[in-house]
Amino acid sequence: MKFVTAIIKPFKLDEVREALSAMGVSGLTVTEVKGFGRQKGHTELYRGAEYVVDFLPKIKLEIGIQDDLLDRAIEAISKAAGTGKIGDGKIFVFDLEQVVRIRTGESGPEAL
Repeated sequence: MKFVTAIIKPFKLDEVREALSAMGVSGLTVTEVKGFGRQKGHTELYRGAEYVVDFLPKIKLEIGIQDDLLDRAIEAISKAAGTGKIGDGKIFVFDLEQVVRIRTGESGPEAL
């Protein structure tokens, strides 16, 4: 099992969710986060005053997934979240040792 964390642009969330659902991913966790990478933020104008926005709004997706779906999930996220511009995001993959469904006590791949 793997734990996939993806940081994407907020307006791409629905497309990514639909792509993952279409390939059989049954659940994911979404968190609104802020961050910056190579984008370095940007400047905005508010009531005539210019100010710098260092941290940009992003969406963090967390997905527990079986090993056999990993490559397809990475491809689905990349295609759905990509715009070809800086700031599209990143995907991180970690080994997932154990999963337990609290309601039923199921563990392992059955709990996903």
